Amino acid sequence: MSKVKTSSNSGKRKLKIGSSPNGKSHPAGGGELHQIAGGEHPALTTNQGLELSDNQNSLRANPRGPTLLEDFILREKITHFDHERIPERIVHARATGAHGYFELTASLEKYTTARILTEVGEKTPLFTRISTVAGGAGSVDTPRDVRGFAVKFYTKEGNWDLVGNNIPVFFIQDAIKFPDLIHAVKMEPDRGFPQSATAHDTFWDFISLTPESMHTVMWIMSDRTIPRSLRMIEGFGVHSFRLVNKAGESTFVKFHWRPKLGLQSTVWDEAVKIAGADQDYHRRDMFEAIAAGNFPEWEFAVQLFTQEQADSFPFDHLDSTKLIPEELVPLKVIGRMVLDRWPDNFFAETEQVAFCPSHVVPGIDFSNDPLLQGRLFSYLDTQLSRLGSANFHQIPVNAPKCPFANQQRDGHMQMAQPAGRVAYEPNTLSGNSPRETPKGFHSATVTETGEKGRIRAESFADHYSQARQFYLSQSAYEQAHIASALVFELSKVEHLHIREAMVGHLRHIEKDLAQRVAAGLGFDKMPDAPKAAAPVQKMEPSPALQIIGKMKDTLVGRAVGILIADGSDGATIKKIKKAAINAGAGVKIIAPRVGGAKLADGSMLAADGQLAGTPSVLFDAIAVILSEKGAKALSMESAAIDFVRDAFGHLKAIAIDQGGQTLLNSANVGQDAGVVDADDKDAFIAAAKTRQWEREKSVRTLA
Repeated sequence: MSKVKTSSNSGKRKLKIGSSPNGKSHPAGGGELHQIAGGEHPALTTNQGLELSDNQNSLRANPRGPTLLEDFILREKITHFDHERIPERIVHARATGAHGYFELTASLEKYTTARILTEVGEKTPLFTRISTVAGGAGSVDTPRDVRGFAVKFYTKEGNWDLVGNNIPVFFIQDAIKFPDLIHAVKMEPDRGFPQSATAHDTFWDFISLTPESMHTVMWIMSDRTIPRSLRMIEGFGVHSFRLVNKAGESTFVKFHWRPKLGLQSTVWDEAVKIAGADQDYHRRDMFEAIAAGNFPEWEFAVQLFTQEQADSFPFDHLDSTKLIPEELVPLKVIGRMVLDRWPDNFFAETEQVAFCPSHVVPGIDFSNDPLLQGRLFSYLDTQLSRLGSANFHQIPVNAPKCPFANQQRDGHMQMAQPAGRVAYEPNTLSGNSPRETPKGFHSATVTETGEKGRIRAESFADHYSQARQFYLSQSAYEQAHIASALVFELSKVEHLHIREAMVGHLRHIEKDLAQRVAAGLGFDKMPDAPKAAAPVQKMEPSPALQIIGKMKDTLVGRAVGILIADGSDGATIKKIKKAAINAGAGVKIIAPRVGGAKLADGSMLAADGQLAGTPSVLFDAIAVILSEKGAKALSMESAAIDFVRDAFGHLKAIAIDQGGQTLLNSANVGQDAGVVDADDKDAFIAAAKTRQWEREKSVRTLA
C-alpha cells in the first residue's frame, strides 16, 4: 500500500481542504486549518484502489454550483453508506459476540463419531453470540427477556452451530406457530410499541390461548430473564438431538452450558434502572471482562439417554416445552468454552454471523422434535434474506476453517473462483473434483411408521405439570418474584378477559400463585380455570432449577463501587479496595466530580466514574467512605441519596464509615446484617458475595 509522508515541520502538516470563491484556500467549515499528527499514513483510496486527493468536497460545476453526476467518488462513498445496514434479525437482533475456543475434557466416543466430542484436549475455535429476543438492535441490554445463546464451532469436519437459549424450554411445540408467537410479542403493529417488552395485550392474549406456553411463562417471569451479566447465564440447546456412533447406533442428547462464575440475576427495579443508566450494560460488561483478561468461561455438559429411557419419562422429550430434570438424567461435564477475544469489527462478525441448527457434523443428528424440524428450514431461509445471498458462508466469520468443496457455483456476491469446466457430480471430465465419501455425514437409521396428517401427539398434551414443578422448585424469594412479575406484566394488559384467562391458567399451576396474582390484580373472585387437556402430575421439585440455591459464594466477576468525596479517608478506601480485589471483584472509585476528590491527607484520588453517571445499580456491592463535611454536602445531592437508597433497596451489601452513616441517615436507609462497618472488611466481603434476601420484605411489597 502506498504511503503519504507528512512534512517534517514540527511533525505536522496542513491539509488544503478546498477553495473559496475567490480562489484562496480555506478549511471546510471555516476556522483554523486542520492539523494531522506526524508519521506515515496510508493513502485514502476508493474501493478500487484509486488514491484520493480530496475527501472533503464534492465535484461541482462551479464553486457554488450543482454537484456533478460524474463524481464517482461521491457516488461510491454515499452508495456504500446507504447500504451499510443489512435487515436486522426479526428476533435476537440485539447481541454481544466474542471469539474463543472449546476444549474437550471427556470423550463421548462410545456415543458419537464427531471428532469435536471424541478428541480430548483438542481446542476448537468458536464464535459465540448472546442476544435478547424481542427487542430491535437499538433496544437495551437488560429487559425481561429470554437470551439467545448460539455457538459456532469451527471443527475439523465443518461448522457445527449449537443454537439455543438461556432457558431450556420454549413457548410452543410446533414451528408452525412461531410467526404467531413473534408477531404477538413484538411491538403492536398499530402503534409501534412497546419495544423489547412482553407487558402488553397482544403477547398475553396469545399466551392465554396457548396453554402449552405455561411452562416457559414460569421461566420468563422468573429471575432467569433479568440476568446480572451474560457471563452468569446458563445456555441450553433446548431440543433433543441424536449422537450417532461408529456402529450406527444413536443416543439422545441434550446440551447444556454452565457458567464458571455461577448464576446471578438482578431484581426487577434494578434491571429497569440499569437500562436508564447504561443501555449497553451487558455488552460493556463482556467487553471489559475480556479486555482485562478475565475470560468468560462455561462448562459444557450433556444429558444422554436412550429411547427406552425416554419411553419411561412422564413427559415427551420431543416436546420443546418440556425439560429433563437433572435428578432424572444427571449432567455429564465433557468440556469447557472460553471466550478470549473481542471481534475486530462488530458488524462484520457479530452482525453478519449466521447460525443454522442444520449445521452439524458427522456423528450428530436431529430428533423428531417438531419445533426443531421447522428451525432446520427457517434459519437457513432467514440468512438468505438477511445476508442477501446463498454465498453467506463465504463471509469470514461464517466460513469453515477446514477445507470445503462442492459443485455450487455463482450467485450474488460469489467470492470464490472455481476453475475448470465441471460443475456437476458425478462426472468423468475432472480427476480432482469433489466426490461423496463414506466418511461423510450419515443420518441416524430410524424406522418411521404411521398415518400422515396435521396432528399433535397425545404425549404433548400435558401443559401444566412442569410449569408447576418449576414454580415449586424455586425458593420463597423467587416464587415471590414470579408472582410479582406476573402482576406487573398483566397490570399492563388493557383487556380484563385476558387478565382473567391468565389467572385461570395459573390455578392449574399452583393455587397459591393464582391467588397472589389475583390479589395483585384486584380481582374480587377467582376466574374459572380452563379445562386441562391432560391431568396435572405431581412431579418432585428440582433444586437445580433455582438461581439463589445455585449462586456461588464468590465475588469473582462481580463489581464493587466506592463512593468518596473531598475529605474521605484514604486508608479506609485502600483497605476496602484491596479486600474486594483480593476476593476477585473489580473496583471503581465514584466521586461527585470526574476528576476525583482530595482526600483527608491532601492527596488527590482519581475517580473511575462521576456520581450522577455511575449509579449503584452498576455494582454488586458498595462502600461509602466520606468525611462528615463530604457527607453533609452529598446529603443535598439526589444522585448520592439514590446511590445508597438503591443499593439498599436492591439488597446489596453496604460498607460505611461515620460519614457514610450520615449519608445513609439522610437517605432514611435502615440497618441490617448487610450494612457493615468499613473497618470490618471481612464482614463486608462476606456480605457482598450474595444478596440480602431477608431485607426484601422491608423494602418492597411483593405479590
